[in-house]
Amino acid sequence: MKAKIIITPKKAVLDPQGKTVQNALEHLGYQGVTGVHVGKYIEIELAAGTDPEAARRALNEACHRFLSNPIIEDYRLELDPAAA
Repeated sequence: MKAKIIITPKKAVLDPQGKTVQNALEHLGYQGVTGVHVGKYIEIELAAGTDPEAARRALNEACHRFLSNPIIEDYRLELDPAAA
């Protein structure tokens, strides 16, 4: 099983890296870009036979305590039981 975690800045938080990417896209001629948010993508491989609900609880806790900063970041956790 594979866990996929996407961490992004909260909408109300200033994202200077996203703004820099947006400005660079405009300078390169890409029009119509109204916002860019730069985040993190994490994949975690889990042992075969891992209980999906137990994994979800543990990974939610890890995201909240360690992998993301819940004050300024949101995260989305996806479990893919078919991935090996």
